[in-house]
Amino acid sequence: MNSPCQSFGSGPLDAPLRVGGLLPMTTLDYPDHLACVLFCQGCAWRCRYCHNPELIRAKVPTPITWDEVLRFLRKRRGLLDAVVFSGGEATLQKALPGAMRKVRELGFKVGLHSAGIKPASFKRVLPLCDWVGFDVKALEEEAELITGVTGSGQANWNSLEALLESGVDYECRTTVHWQLFDCQRLQRLAERLAALGVQRFVVQLARPQQMLDPELGAAPMPVEAAQLWPYLEQLFPRFELREA
Repeated sequence: MNSPCQSFGSGPLDAPLRVGGLLPMTTLDYPDHLACVLFCQGCAWRCRYCHNPELIRAKVPTPITWDEVLRFLRKRRGLLDAVVFSGGEATLQKALPGAMRKVRELGFKVGLHSAGIKPASFKRVLPLCDWVGFDVKALEEEAELITGVTGSGQANWNSLEALLESGVDYECRTTVHWQLFDCQRLQRLAERLAALGVQRFVVQLARPQQMLDPELGAAPMPVEAAQLWPYLEQLFPRFELREA
């Protein structure tokens, strides 16, 4: 996931959707599509490797209004394929379904980056999505190590099951910091995902810059990873290793 790199305006906002940043154009955040990314403000989890910590607090002044977003998007009709709602955790905002419908009215496909923090909210917007980049934090029983929140693993995996049942196009991805994962733990996670029928799995290597937990630093990739990647390529129809 990219970091917000463009903002508009200033001051307190009363926009329906709180947007903490906008990436005008990317080919990375919605596979095979030219997309704009909206970084929605607010997240209920505290993932230790989070590289957008400025998006965690929900009720803070944001640098761009929803009206400004819409003006930008109207100028990009015919130039962009899709709009991706990212975060933070976009599904925590009640304004998200209406924002997704508006984006579709403008002629764009709708993408979503989410960890399914609240399964009910996640399920509510699934029918409005063309594609979901779903963040699988860890095995259900180990997710709290990443998020710092009790019960986060159950929510994460309940939402994953809803995604797989929905028929919406998707990729599952797991961000790996080698102080929080080892190869054995990552292999067990991948095997459980494959058993659920996950078709596309991405391992994102955490960036050491600007992480929420200052105790996490740069960690070298284990030597055993060289054998793990070919195994994962065989485990999934589509597997990719990328930088977060």
